[in-house]
Amino acid sequence: MRTVSGRGCARGFVVGVLLAAAAADVLITSAEGHSAWPVALVVLAGLAAVLWPVARRPRWLTPQVRTGAPALASAAYTGGVLLVRGEALFGPGEAVILLCLLFIAVRHCPHPWALVCGALDGGALLALPLRYYRELGSSTPGFMAIGLVLVGGVAGLAGYLRTLDYRRTVAVGETRRAERLAIAADLHDFVAHHVTGILVQTQMARMMASSRPDELDPVLAGIERAATEALASMRRTVGVLRDSGVESADRRPVGDLAAIADLTGGFASPGAQRVTLHRDPAVTDDLPHEVQAAAFRVVQEALTNVRRHAGDATEITVRLRHEGDRLVVSVADDGRGCSRLPDAARGGGFGLVGLKERVTALGGDMHAGPREGDGWEVRAVFPVAKS
Repeated sequence: MRTVSGRGCARGFVVGVLLAAAAADVLITSAEGHSAWPVALVVLAGLAAVLWPVARRPRWLTPQVRTGAPALASAAYTGGVLLVRGEALFGPGEAVILLCLLFIAVRHCPHPWALVCGALDGGALLALPLRYYRELGSSTPGFMAIGLVLVGGVAGLAGYLRTLDYRRTVAVGETRRAERLAIAADLHDFVAHHVTGILVQTQMARMMASSRPDELDPVLAGIERAATEALASMRRTVGVLRDSGVESADRRPVGDLAAIADLTGGFASPGAQRVTLHRDPAVTDDLPHEVQAAAFRVVQEALTNVRRHAGDATEITVRLRHEGDRLVVSVADDGRGCSRLPDAARGGGFGLVGLKERVTALGGDMHAGPREGDGWEVRAVFPVAKS
C-alpha cells in the first residue's frame, strides 16, 4: 500500500512539473510577442507522448511513434524558424519533454529504433538554441554544450537501465527454464518409478497365469494402482507447469516425507519382497520442502534401481533419522544383482548422477555402493536444523 501510494505521489509530482514547464513555454513565448500556437502544438504532442496512460494507449502508439513524432515536430519547428530567418524562444518545458522522450527511446524502443529515435530526440534538443541564435550570439555554443551534457547523461542512464532490464529478463528466463527442467525431471522420476513397477508386476502376472491363476487379482490390482498413480503424478506435475503460483496440495507433485510411507508401502511384490520403513520420531514434517522432496527422490530412485538391478532382493530397509543437525536417508537391500528386467528397461545409469546433483545443490552428500556381504545401499545426508 505504501509503495503504491509513493509511486502515485511521484508520478503526480512529475506530471505537475511537466505541465508547469510546458505552460511556462507558452506564457514566455506570448509575453515576448511571438506566436504561441506552434510552441503549444509541439509541447502538447510531447506531453501526450510522455503522459498517455499505458492502459489506454492504442496499438499504433508504439515507443517508436511516441518518441519519434514529437522530436520530428520540434525539429520541423526549428527548421521552419531558420528558413524564414526569424526567431522563436525556447523554454524549459520542451527541453524537459525531449529529455524524457530520449530516456524512453533509449530504454524501451526495440533495436535499432532505440538508436534512431534517441538520435532524433537528442538532435531536436541540441537544435533548440538555434531558434534564438541572433539574440544568444556567442552564447549559442554554450547552450548547445549544456544540452550535449544533458543528452549524454540521460542516454547513459537509460542505457544502463536497459542493460539491467536485459540481464533481469535473461535471469528470469534461465530461472524459468531451470524450474521447468527440474519439473520435467520430477515427472520422469514419477512415471519411471510407476512404469517400472507395472513392468515387474506384469511379468509376475504372466508367470502366475499358468501356475497360480487364482492369485492374479492382487497383482492386477497393483498394476491398476501403479497406473493410476502414474496418471495422477502426471496430472499434478502438468498442473504445476500451468499454474506455478498455485500452492494447493492437490496441484503440487508428490514429494515429501509423508509420501515416503506410501511409496514404500506400495513397492513390495506379493510374496517376494518386503520393504521396512524406519523413521526416527525426531524427523518431523516441518523440514524445508526442498529437503523433503529430495529425500523422497532418493528413496524413489533407490527403490526403482532395486527393481531394475536387484530383482532377487527379499529385504529392503528404508531409514530416516537425524544425526546431529543432519537428516540421513538410506535405502539398503540384500540383492545380488540378479535383474528380472530386460536390458532395454534397465535405464542408462544417469538417475543417480542427477540425484547426486540435486542433493549436492542442497548442501548435502550422497553415496551409493555395495554393502558388506550382499546388497547395495544408497545413503544421502542433508544439512537441516532440528526443529
